[in-house]
Amino acid sequence: MILRDNDQDSLMLYVAYKPSLNNKGLTPMNGLYNIALKLLINDRGKFLALLIGVTFSIFLITMMTSMFSGILNRASSSVNNVGAKIWVLDPAVTNIVSSIPLPDYVLNYAKSARGVKFASPIFFSTALAKLKDGLYQPISIIGIDDKTLFGRPPLVTGNIQDIFAENGFIIVKDSDYEKLHSPMIGDEFEVNDFRAKIVGIATLPYSGIFGIPTLYTTYQRAITYLPTGRSTISYILIEPQTDKDIEQIKNDIRKIGYEALTREEFTNKIANFYKYRTGLGINVLLMTVISFIVGLSISGQTFYSFIYENLEKFGALKAIGAKGSELIKMILIQSLFTSLVGYGMGVGLAALVILFARERVANYAAQITFNNLFLALGLVLIIAAISSYIGIRKVLTIQPFDIFRN
Repeated sequence: MILRDNDQDSLMLYVAYKPSLNNKGLTPMNGLYNIALKLLINDRGKFLALLIGVTFSIFLITMMTSMFSGILNRASSSVNNVGAKIWVLDPAVTNIVSSIPLPDYVLNYAKSARGVKFASPIFFSTALAKLKDGLYQPISIIGIDDKTLFGRPPLVTGNIQDIFAENGFIIVKDSDYEKLHSPMIGDEFEVNDFRAKIVGIATLPYSGIFGIPTLYTTYQRAITYLPTGRSTISYILIEPQTDKDIEQIKNDIRKIGYEALTREEFTNKIANFYKYRTGLGINVLLMTVISFIVGLSISGQTFYSFIYENLEKFGALKAIGAKGSELIKMILIQSLFTSLVGYGMGVGLAALVILFARERVANYAAQITFNNLFLALGLVLIIAAISSYIGIRKVLTIQPFDIFRN
C-alpha cells in the first residue's frame, strides 16, 4: 500500500513529534505543538482570514466597551473632581446633574452629627452665557462654600481669594474652554443677565460628559445668579474625622430620610443609572454582542474550512497511530494560538486608534481598562472554544482506512 504525497507529508509531520524517530530531542508534546502550528501557518490564506476575523471582532469589542467606560468615567467627573469623601443627597437622585435640593436643616444636622469634621454645601446648575460677540453658550456653574471653599479646583493662574471679588468666577481650562473664546483673567461676559468676571483659570483631572464649559464661584453668588426654589443646596459634602466614622455618619443621615454615600458609592450609582436606566447601556451591549457574533462567524467558518481541507493530514496522523486526544490537542492549540494572536492585534489596534483620537478629538472619552481587557479575553476564548468544537467534531469522524483509498 502506497501513501500519496499529502499522506507522506503527514507522516513526516507525525515523525517530527516522535522522540524515537528524530534527533532533535523533542518531547511528544513539543512535537505536537510543531505539527499543529506548521499545519496552521503553512496554510497562509486560511490563517490570515482567521486572524482578520478575530482581530476585527476584538477591535470592535474593545472600542465599544472602552467608549462606554470612558463615558461612565466622565459622567461622574464632578464627583471625582470635588474629592469629598461623603456626599449627602436625596435618595431619589440618580446622577450628578439631576440633584434634588436639600433643606437647610439637613446641613445643620450634618454639621452636628457624630464623627463629622466639617460639612459644606455645594451648588450645581447650568446657565446661559452671553459672549461679547453676541453669541450664547450654555455653561455649568459650581458654587462652593464661601467659608471653607471646599471642592475648589487647582488654579493654573490667579489667586483663589479673588473668587470673593465682585462678580468673580474661575473658569476651567479643558477641552470646552475655547467655547467661551478662551477667556483670560480680567475678561468679562454675561451670565443670566449678570456680569461675570474671570479671576482665575483652573484645571481638573476629569472632563465633563456634556461638552459645556465649567465655571466655579462662591455658593452665595451662584444661588444669586441662578434661579432656584426655596431650597438651594444641591449636595452636602462631609469630611469625616476618621474613616472609621463613615458608617456612623451614613447611619445618622439615613435616620432623617436622606442618603450619605462615599465617593465610590456615588460614582457606582451614577454608572448604574447610565447602564440600566438609559439607552446607552443596551446599545453598547448590542454592539458588543454583534461584534462577538461577527468574529465568531468568520473564525468558525474559516476554521471549519481549514479543517476540511486538511482532513487527509489529520486522517493520516490518525492512521499511523495518533490518538484522538492528540488530534483534539492539535486543534485546540491551533484555535487558541490564532485567537490569542488576534486578541493581541485587536487590542493593540484599538489602543492606537484611541491614542490617535485623543490627540485630535477634544471630547473623545474612550479609555481601556482591565475590565475591558478581561471581557475581550473571555469572549475571544469563547470564540476559540466554539471554533475548536466545530473542528473537533469533523476530525473525530475520520475513518483511517478512507485515507489510503486510491
